Amino acid sequence: MTSRERVRERIASVDTAWLRMDRPSNLMQIIGVMIFAGRLDPQRLKRTVAKRLQRYARFHQIAEQNSEGAWWVDDDDFDIDTHVRQSLLPSPCGKRELEKFVAELASEPLNPSRPRWEYQLVETAEGDSALVIRIHHAIADGIALIGVLNSLTDESADAPEEGGLKPSTRRGSHVDDETDEDDNFWNSIAEPITDLALASIRIGGNLWGQYQGLRKDPGSIRDYASVAGSLANEVKKLALMPNDSATRFKGKPGTVKRVAWSEPIPLPQVKAVGRVLGCSVNDMLLSAVAGALRGYLLEQGDSAMDTEIRALVPVNLRSTDSNEKLGNHFGLVALELPVGIENPLTRLYTTRERMQALKGSYQAPVTYSLLGLVGMAPRFLQQQVLDLLSSKATAVMTNVPGPQQARYMAGVKLRQQMFWVPQSGSIGIGVSILSYDGQVQFGLITDKNMVDDPERIVERFALEFEKLLWLVLMEPWARLGNPAAVEAVLLEEV
Repeated sequence: MTSRERVRERIASVDTAWLRMDRPSNLMQIIGVMIFAGRLDPQRLKRTVAKRLQRYARFHQIAEQNSEGAWWVDDDDFDIDTHVRQSLLPSPCGKRELEKFVAELASEPLNPSRPRWEYQLVETAEGDSALVIRIHHAIADGIALIGVLNSLTDESADAPEEGGLKPSTRRGSHVDDETDEDDNFWNSIAEPITDLALASIRIGGNLWGQYQGLRKDPGSIRDYASVAGSLANEVKKLALMPNDSATRFKGKPGTVKRVAWSEPIPLPQVKAVGRVLGCSVNDMLLSAVAGALRGYLLEQGDSAMDTEIRALVPVNLRSTDSNEKLGNHFGLVALELPVGIENPLTRLYTTRERMQALKGSYQAPVTYSLLGLVGMAPRFLQQQVLDLLSSKATAVMTNVPGPQQARYMAGVKLRQQMFWVPQSGSIGIGVSILSYDGQVQFGLITDKNMVDDPERIVERFALEFEKLLWLVLMEPWARLGNPAAVEAVLLEEV
């Protein structure tokens, strides 16, 4: 037995599913951009990352697959210079050049013979630095990676390179302590089903033993039927879900991506408007996404009447004391965005109703268990399940809570950050909402075959929020509970 075999560790079934999910048209890597107010020193950056990532074994391990499964194996030749380096992008570059660079990296596979992550340092035209991050989804989900990135940053510019205070392990939220828990989508939807999620994990463990028995004895059709039957039961509810509306946002994805991100919106404004309208921050932001997608369809000459766009939304299933653990601990819920509704207030209240309905849903632990099952099953079964799941949706939409105070990396202030999770199967649209330092920002990654100009959608996010802001400022608050009355007034003014 070699030393490499002695230190290998089996990859969890859910993480195995993400590892095997790569397609040329949709690579399973999380892409991030961090923009700093000043120039980063490349050598100090490299030392900081090297020292602080020592606490995370996954960033020094290779994901290997063989006939018996998938394994984390220590990289004996690990070299920080191969993972943290200056970009070959001509510098300095503007925002459009940076967006194009990020889009190109989204279609470039990470080297499977090395730990699957990298940081590329870019100099911007404004005299600042940008850090473009790629991390394979098999390593961790978005909530865990926010924790990793927080551990690489500090509360002040003069913090020591080895790190200052340990980052908080409190479950992240894009709102402050005074805000109602309803504003934290993951908390409010996941808490009632924690026990069920744990039961799903136990079920997955039992099925792994059955599947391994099948591998050793291919003739045991009864065992295979047990695994396949359990998988079919989990899939049945998803299979009965009707398809959402056919729009230009659906199609066959290719290998060329497009990326755009908005300017930040002050989070206190969103919260203030939400309080007047009786809606959470998430209700406000998701309604703005629906309005932006609607506006783009109309701009392209398409009809938006009765259009419903389904987005798969990741839901955090971590316990409060496990935020620093890597791996994937989330399920998915399907949210129908009311793109067909013209009245911004009606659209907002409809979004609120649908969000409330999801809080009693069991979709998240079911899909979490399902991902674990397909990670154990033969590859062709995994492909069928993922194709089915992706056919029911148009987009993947994430809302990740970042730090609400300014952070510093290698002595330089972090000004903005944006991240995108990958789309699976045939899904070609990814919407990201991320809060940081009192601001909230939208990002969009699209397939060129579906949307060649995502900046035309991104620029509409703030406009959709401004519609609600102006209604709050101009209309009597008592009237805002009746969207039809407000719509009549607006038509009279026109």
